[in-house]
Amino acid sequence: MTLIDRLPLSYVAIVAFALGLAPFRPMPHLVEKLMMLRAGTLTQPVDIFDLVMHGLPVVLLIVKLALCLRASRS
Repeated sequence: MTLIDRLPLSYVAIVAFALGLAPFRPMPHLVEKLMMLRAGTLTQPVDIFDLVMHGLPVVLLIVKLALCLRASRS
């Protein structure tokens, strides 16, 4: 958690949006992989890697925002 606390929120947000929406056309990988996960077709290792690579910064952003919110309330 100390490492997450030291990361600037702006950097985390930029990386999360850039990787979460890349490639911008025709459809972002994160959206495509989440649709595959929902449909049950996310079986190839490269697709699972894509989901992790494009989704991890978004998860990190959510954790960072939750920590900032918790710190502001206390």
